[in-house]
Amino acid sequence: MDGTLIDSEPLWLEAELVMLARYDIELTDEVKHWLVGSGLRAAAARFQELGVPMSSDEIIAEWRDAVIAGLLKGEPAWRPGAVELLASLETAGIPSALVTMAVRPIADAVVGMLPAGSFKAIIGGDEVAKEKPDPDPYLRGAAMLGVPIEHCVAIEDSPTGLRSAHAAGAVAIGVPNLIDLSQAPSHALWPTLAGIDATILSQRFTQLRGDARSSQPDGSK
Repeated sequence: MDGTLIDSEPLWLEAELVMLARYDIELTDEVKHWLVGSGLRAAAARFQELGVPMSSDEIIAEWRDAVIAGLLKGEPAWRPGAVELLASLETAGIPSALVTMAVRPIADAVVGMLPAGSFKAIIGGDEVAKEKPDPDPYLRGAAMLGVPIEHCVAIEDSPTGLRSAHAAGAVAIGVPNLIDLSQAPSHALWPTLAGIDATILSQRFTQLRGDARSSQPDGSK
């Protein structure tokens, strides 16, 4: 969601910086890049390691409230082509699931700004047993859509998300936003979703799934 569907990463960064500044803690580039796409429980634990004297629940709650307030304050900054692709998929009868490590209230706030029916299922980071990069979130998303994960394509903007999708068995496509994805496992890297519709995505899925199968010595997935 954050960075793939909507450019909300600046809201997260502002919330994180406000919290760290309160305790005179610096946010290094290394930690900032690590936070992109990370699960909130893991991110809260990292902040505790940095010296934030708050519980995980308190840290996550403060981030949640700040991000939702930011989302509701201005016009949504949708990523290029993302909303158009969702509309095309719905028209084609291809169901979509939102698999995010943001907590469910934030996911609901974002989905509430989209046309009804854009997503048939929503998985929040507070609804999974294990956060990305574990495959569990994407496996749950496929299960909620009622389809095998091998029939799914996952679009991600972070290395953490790509690792989760790839490990789950989906065709994993990276669309960079803030950080480089060249070292993360993926089936393809695209510069943008602009111009991508259901027909193009279906064609690329078939090609990439076929390429992935043929790369195995026995032709298996």
